Amino acid sequence: MSGQQPEGQRRRDRRPRDEEPRRGRQRPTRPRDSATVQPARRVAFDVIHAVSTSDAYANLLLPHRLAEAKLSPADAGLATELTYGTLRRRGYYDRVIAHAAKRPVTEIDDAILDVLRLGAHQLLSMRVPGHAAVNESVELARSAGSRSAAGFTNGVLRTISRTEPAEWERILLGEVTNDTDRLAVSTAHPSWVVRAIRQALDLQDRGDELEDALAADNLAPQVNLIALPGLADRPEDAEPNRFSPYGFRSAGGDPVQLVGTGGGRLRVQDEGSQLAALALTRAVPVRSGERWLDLCAGPGGKAALLAAEALAGGARLDANELVPARARLVERALAGVPLDVSVSTADGTTLAAAHPGTYDRILLDAPCTGLGALRRRPEARWRKTPKDVSELTRLQGSLLDAAITALAPGGIVAYVTCSPHVGETALIVESALRAHPGMERLDTSAVLDQVTTEPLDAAAPGGAVQLWPHRQGTDAMYIALLRKPAESAGSAVDR
Repeated sequence: MSGQQPEGQRRRDRRPRDEEPRRGRQRPTRPRDSATVQPARRVAFDVIHAVSTSDAYANLLLPHRLAEAKLSPADAGLATELTYGTLRRRGYYDRVIAHAAKRPVTEIDDAILDVLRLGAHQLLSMRVPGHAAVNESVELARSAGSRSAAGFTNGVLRTISRTEPAEWERILLGEVTNDTDRLAVSTAHPSWVVRAIRQALDLQDRGDELEDALAADNLAPQVNLIALPGLADRPEDAEPNRFSPYGFRSAGGDPVQLVGTGGGRLRVQDEGSQLAALALTRAVPVRSGERWLDLCAGPGGKAALLAAEALAGGARLDANELVPARARLVERALAGVPLDVSVSTADGTTLAAAHPGTYDRILLDAPCTGLGALRRRPEARWRKTPKDVSELTRLQGSLLDAAITALAPGGIVAYVTCSPHVGETALIVESALRAHPGMERLDTSAVLDQVTTEPLDAAAPGGAVQLWPHRQGTDAMYIALLRKPAESAGSAVDR
């Protein structure tokens, strides 16, 4: 997903509507060194607190903190579970904490609230002895707050520990008034996200899978990799992916080490992301001289796959990414492909509009809420709000309109989001088709059935594809292929 952002996105506080900013918000607090606090818990707190107060991304920050701390594999695993588990069920723990503290969580200091969340996760969802969870949390509170904060933390967590996890769930479920809220509590999702996923499933006549879909968001994803086609082969001991002909899972060991020895041609990439790029490159046969554009290319995984496919077919590829730091990630991702790819840092809407009728294939991996990747970015469910959807849909519509303008006659655009939200998927495509009545829908499901090693069973209305973690084991990627009508003058390749 690109770094292209809607107006005002960098300055916003991404808290749910029912979690207003607390008074006296502090800068992120890293606890002072304390010999009595286990290093794994210090790392977990550091990341959780940065996510809460600085809009940090856990999947980016945690590896750096683990490397800095030089934890053993066992402690690194504990820190990872503490971090992702706490972030995943944050809203649920906030309800429990409010009960135990007898006050709204908005009245609790930021740092201490994050200590309480971390402690609640250990007490309610892990096999950590209660005294260890409480004592370590008290020490964290003392180093991050004050002696009085430590006493408050001790009291709240001991109150939580006196009630069994199943009883806490019964208490919270006793407060709900409808089925959406029941699922929001039991699966640790905001109610608006539950409604959005239900609507997306209903469009595929799969509404009865709602609980499975929500449960899948709370499972750690498998690490999937890709051997770039024509440039690398899957390791002999690798387990092939279910759908992608180039994807695989490592048979063992550290996938990062495997990637490091692959010269940039073995990469970590979700299988859904692989299929999104392949849908565009395999929609119709590639003709030598075609010109392609990855409009919102950061961080570069799809761009690398496009580059490999362009190299094999004799096409040219341009890549664009608004945020310079992410553009550098794109350049790094492309380093393993011997193809000269121009990487620009323009606004996607103006860049495409400045090149009308130029590109034969355009990948628009639009900036979105990321609700399709909650397994990897669990904090997104609590960070995003319905207001974000309305801001993002304006940007998504503008980018798709510009991409269509930049298409050569007969050219194809792949509109992709890592979100199943109907407002970010089907409605964006419908709006684009109304604005450009000559555009043709392609049967994306049929295209991918010619690519995948087994049928996807992911057809969505309008010929699109909607993937799901609980069905395909991928991120919940939406993929729609649209083709511009051909003209007698031919495409950009012919000219």
